[in-house]
Amino acid sequence: MKYAHIGLNVTNLEESIKFYSKLFGVKPVKVKSDYAKYLLEAPGLNFTLNLHDEVSGNQVGHFGIQVESTEELAAHKNRLAENGIISQHDEMNTTCCYALQDKFWVHDPDENEWEFFYTKADVEENSVYTSACCVNSQQQ
Repeated sequence: MKYAHIGLNVTNLEESIKFYSKLFGVKPVKVKSDYAKYLLEAPGLNFTLNLHDEVSGNQVGHFGIQVESTEELAAHKNRLAENGIISQHDEMNTTCCYALQDKFWVHDPDENEWEFFYTKADVEENSVYTSACCVNSQQQ
């Protein structure tokens, strides 16, 4: 396998391209009037934006990018802040999805949630009721 693929429906292609170019740190490899495509090597992802007149609600639980260290997590948070994307909330030393993690969350223009996270260790309990990891963080 070379790439995972996500096709995301968006209502404002221009604003979504601005957001995702900042989020991923690269520009799309293809842009049409109703479509944009990103090909990311790390993580291996074919990510497309598809323009629709209406997108109702968050169609997925959330998207996430797992990093390899707390330093990398901080670097991404700083990079996004420098580009005007501010973390909605942070969760440090949280138990989520049977793992001890540090993470932060951002929202795209259509309110889709992105989690950047570092997994510190596996754990035996899943504390989804105290963390947004496996549920929509807007419910907190």
